[in-house]
Amino acid sequence: MEDSFKKVKGGALLLKGEKKKKHKKHKKRERSGEREEKGEKRVKKSQDTFQEDMKLHDGWWLADNYAHIVGPVALQFSNGAYIKALDNGKFVLGAPHGDGEGPDPEEILMAMKVGDGKISLKSGFDKYLRLDKSGKMVGVSDAVGAMEMFEPIWEDGKMAILGPNGRFMSIDDEDLVIFDKDKVGTMEIIKIRSNRIRDDMKKPEIPEEMKGSMADVETKFVKKFQKFQDHKLRINQNGVAQLVNAKRAGNLHETLLDRREKMKSDRMCK
Repeated sequence: MEDSFKKVKGGALLLKGEKKKKHKKHKKRERSGEREEKGEKRVKKSQDTFQEDMKLHDGWWLADNYAHIVGPVALQFSNGAYIKALDNGKFVLGAPHGDGEGPDPEEILMAMKVGDGKISLKSGFDKYLRLDKSGKMVGVSDAVGAMEMFEPIWEDGKMAILGPNGRFMSIDDEDLVIFDKDKVGTMEIIKIRSNRIRDDMKKPEIPEEMKGSMADVETKFVKKFQKFQDHKLRINQNGVAQLVNAKRAGNLHETLLDRREKMKSDRMCK
């Protein structure tokens, strides 16, 4: 009975001779347009924030999911400092960096995915990171085993790193990197930064025929498509202002085609 009611309940009843009102649909479209506009603004704001953060860290952007953690990375604490490898295999908290500065060479690690949401890390001394018996991080391993696997965990946009001993990464009183916390506090919040070029950061390649001035573009476009048996290149003589406006409007290809077709039709009429 309830299903039948859902099927027949299609909208407001209309009396005989009464025209259906459309203003509600218009309002719905307006609200939909407003939502789309707000969504676009949020995306742009997010992109602007991302770009500004990356600029402040010399091109090192903030990883916000497991897929991003591969290749060169740097582990940054809440005070802006990165963990740093020492030549004795130990890791300490380095000095804070100023705006526009990225991590130092000793602060850059190589991350690799090892499955189940876990990663392994290799230092610039070509050694994998692991935990020693006291829970301190050291770079001394030549291969990856259970003690060389770490798990980044996100919650509410923040991240902590869980060690193979079931405890979180932190810093001790001597500024050594240690995994000894059962709960996540301010000093256990970690940022993983990368300078690897992501697919969504790559600039689209410009086709060769679209490079140069608008006059050059039209000439190359005509050469590409025109069959000139009489060896005469026929270019529209109305200037390039129309092409400039078309490029701004996003319909340059259509305008180039229309101009070429116009030249063909004019030639046929002669």
